[in-house]
Amino acid sequence: MLFQTRKCPCGRENDYETCCGLLHSGKARAATAEQLMRSRYSAYALKLIDYLYDTTHPDKRTSDLKLQMAAWAERAEFLKLEVLAARQGRAKDKVGKVEFIAHYRQYGEMKQMHEVSRFRRFDGSWHYFDGEID
Repeated sequence: MLFQTRKCPCGRENDYETCCGLLHSGKARAATAEQLMRSRYSAYALKLIDYLYDTTHPDKRTSDLKLQMAAWAERAEFLKLEVLAARQGRAKDKVGKVEFIAHYRQYGEMKQMHEVSRFRRFDGSWHYFDGEID
């Protein structure tokens, strides 16, 4: 039987199981803010809403956050991620920023979102804190 792997949605050349799949399954934690951002992009593409919620900083979790995330994941088809820059956010940092462009299709129209996301450590793990959309 032929074993097939699928490329990870985050844009790295790795297959999903050895890339973001490790984070999504809980077998690994993001070592950097960029790794977390890539895994969150993949989670949107794969509609893994619990992962998105769990990797959002607790100070930013609202009562309707899961519904908002699910709605966005349902109406967008995520096509490509471009990471433009990462500042701080390394293994020993407490904060980090990642600038990226997410390419997606929504209601048949090609779109892109340019964001600078901010990440903070909480309880030893990286979490999405907020972002500025350009």
